[in-house]
Amino acid sequence: MGRKPKRDPRQLDGLLVLDKPSGPTSAGCLTDIKRKLGQFKIGHAGTLDPLASGVLLVLLGQGTKLAAYLSEDSKTYVGEMRLGITTDTYDIQGEILEEREVGVAPEEVRKAVAAWRDLTEQDVPAYSAAKHNGKPLYSLARAGEEVPVKTKPVTIFAAELLDIALPVAKFRVRCSTGTYVRSLVHSLGMRFGCGAALTSLIREESSPFGLDQAHSLEDVLSEPERFGEKVIPLADTLPHWAKFRLTEALAALVRNGTWLPVVDVPGKLLSGTPGQKAMLLGPDGEPLALVEATLKDGAPKWAILRGLWA
Repeated sequence: MGRKPKRDPRQLDGLLVLDKPSGPTSAGCLTDIKRKLGQFKIGHAGTLDPLASGVLLVLLGQGTKLAAYLSEDSKTYVGEMRLGITTDTYDIQGEILEEREVGVAPEEVRKAVAAWRDLTEQDVPAYSAAKHNGKPLYSLARAGEEVPVKTKPVTIFAAELLDIALPVAKFRVRCSTGTYVRSLVHSLGMRFGCGAALTSLIREESSPFGLDQAHSLEDVLSEPERFGEKVIPLADTLPHWAKFRLTEALAALVRNGTWLPVVDVPGKLLSGTPGQKAMLLGPDGEPLALVEATLKDGAPKWAILRGLWA
């Protein structure tokens, strides 16, 4: 068997809430952190387009195991759109395909933005990382190949117009993970017959973390000696989940894959309700596993979703 590669001593475990700048890709930001700060095990929970700025959850070390659970909550954005233009990417960074006069009133735009809350699905942009037969759609589009029309389910929890001075309108939207805000804008423009493109986008929150907890890429890279201060410890990466600190005996059972019983006394160790998720900690307070209360053989048990021990 091959020898396990040594872990870089600079590698941390946890979460960095990054305020991604507009311009670089999310992958590019992660590459900078990886190479300049020695974080060779790195990932994210929900990418941002190059145009977009704001909250990007950067996962480090063992934190990469949490991607699916930090990606499942809602995202909040403030965006700006320009009516009267249509682009191939649905945003201002794409090629302008058509320009038209804007013949709508501000109140019509307000109602159209509010109507996003009624959507249950949306078209996936041709210039996106969604895949068809293993290939990203953007690679097909750039090669001039036919891009299949794909739709995906979405939930829009809130949508409002913040300001309007036609042809420009500013809005805020809170939506399910994976929603393409530029598709919302493009569809609005198609509805009015004049086109619309996204001109700026800021992710204010990737629940449960917001911009008030975020660090700029410049600050992160310019102060490598203080990087650890900016990283949220693994045990605090899911603050909206219950946490249980186990005895060594119970921790040993979990490491062996045992599902522990759910206690039906509120406030007690391992208490919970069906569907509830929790983080189990070892006796030393270090994360041990992510679990969910479920039924097994007619009895409620804490099903192990993901082991977090090294």
